[in-house]
Amino acid sequence: MKNYLKSLALISAFIMLSGGLFLYSGLYPMGADTPHNQLTYWLLETLRERSIARAASDLEIPNDLNSSDRLLAGGADYNDMCTGCHLKPGKTQSDFSIGLYPVPPNLTLTVDRHDPEHADSTGSDNETIKRQFWIIKHGIKASGMPAWGSGHDDERIWNMVAFIQQLPTLSPEQYQILSARRNNNGGHH
Repeated sequence: MKNYLKSLALISAFIMLSGGLFLYSGLYPMGADTPHNQLTYWLLETLRERSIARAASDLEIPNDLNSSDRLLAGGADYNDMCTGCHLKPGKTQSDFSIGLYPVPPNLTLTVDRHDPEHADSTGSDNETIKRQFWIIKHGIKASGMPAWGSGHDDERIWNMVAFIQQLPTLSPEQYQILSARRNNNGGHH
């Protein structure tokens, strides 16, 4: 048993030393134009998805998520804050989204097309809705996704989630109407 513990300690020390040397070597390519290797990608994806699932599991979805008021308010915010990365109907890329790694999901596509791992038959199950809210509110480290919660209350974020739920069904013309910012008199800017 004593030799087993000694061997385990030596192996652990070797792994930690090797990992430290690798970290300080600068050998890992950090450029956004060089994809991660499969192991790194899997580790980062698994860490991100498990963390989001745990953190979002207790969220309460508003009963009026499908209201037209939420859709209109969320559309204007989506247009102002999200289209540079996540696009809009009729657009397949932007100058900004081309250079990002990981590539941000194209939210104009159904969930099964932009995020197959989280797709269900409708793309609007409760887990997906909670996940979208959490990501918008808290952002994702080292991905370019900002945490909008520091400047936006939960109602405003739920409005964006409501809009994102409808986004894949919108034509470019419908998108233009629903995403126009309204002034205080109910008219368009």
